[in-house]
Amino acid sequence: MLESLHQIDVELFLKVNRDMGNPFFDWLLPLMRNRYFWAPLYLFIIIFCVKEYKKRGWYIIGMLAFTVAMGDLIASRVIKPLAGRLRPCNNLDLVGELVRRVPCGSGYSFPSAHATNHFAMAVFLIFVFYDKWKPILPIGLAWAFLISFSQIYVGVHYPIDTLVGALLGSLIGFTTSIIYKKIQPQV
Repeated sequence: MLESLHQIDVELFLKVNRDMGNPFFDWLLPLMRNRYFWAPLYLFIIIFCVKEYKKRGWYIIGMLAFTVAMGDLIASRVIKPLAGRLRPCNNLDLVGELVRRVPCGSGYSFPSAHATNHFAMAVFLIFVFYDKWKPILPIGLAWAFLISFSQIYVGVHYPIDTLVGALLGSLIGFTTSIIYKKIQPQV
């Protein structure tokens, strides 16, 4: 059963990483997974929250930072060392089959911390802002999905890594949004 699942995961990985390859994705998707590319968005979120929500905005930013910290801690420090799954770009069985589009890195693959963190942020922000701005739902999920998909395309994660990261991140974002709603200042 696990071997069959692993084989399906590898086949799907190769379909995305190798078979979907094209110059546009080769240019775009490495950018999508780069945290510096998204720095203006993160800065906008901070400025928007503080400007529009004042004291409450600082709570939103604090809980958002806590959300990312929890996602990173659980994915990178707890689960990855326990699972010990090699990244596809470090898997010697795939050397001749995959396309390396970014440096591989030495860390483990399962789950994807990028997927965990970005789905955690997206879900947290969706639950905080959905009542006032409905488009945040599709935009937030599409943003987190694009970053997660990019991880597969560039060759650093298997699809199951990003799927589990997305589920874990969504759970973390949902949980921290509940905590935020309980502790937010009433202004």
